Amino acid sequence: METNWNDSQPIYRQLRDRVVAMILEGVLGDGDPLPSVRTVAAEYRLNPLTVLKGYQQLVDEQLVEKKRGRGMFITDGARVALMKGERQRFVEEEWPKIVATIQRLNLDTADLLAAMPKDGKEREEGK
Repeated sequence: METNWNDSQPIYRQLRDRVVAMILEGVLGDGDPLPSVRTVAAEYRLNPLTVLKGYQQLVDEQLVEKKRGRGMFITDGARVALMKGERQRFVEEEWPKIVATIQRLNLDTADLLAAMPKDGKEREEGK
């Protein structure tokens, strides 16, 4: 996790967003444990209550489950649920802006496809 915090939103929210990004990127998978609240607080010099509040948001969103005496773990299907939500958000919020820009600039599909980065990564289907 990155250690730079910005002032645009509360730190607990940034912590939550970083864990979500790690789930989406596959760094954290189903059943993986989250570092303890104390560990994260000490490592990033945060108040343990701030870390707990970020983790609690993940629990409330059913992305993480508490196991008494053992810690917090990524729930089964968390990545799939996040991907579904992110795709829906993209289609509803981001895509209309992109389409408007494409139309405004009179771009055609062939030019756009030719400009796509070729980074060698294969698309992961269904995830």
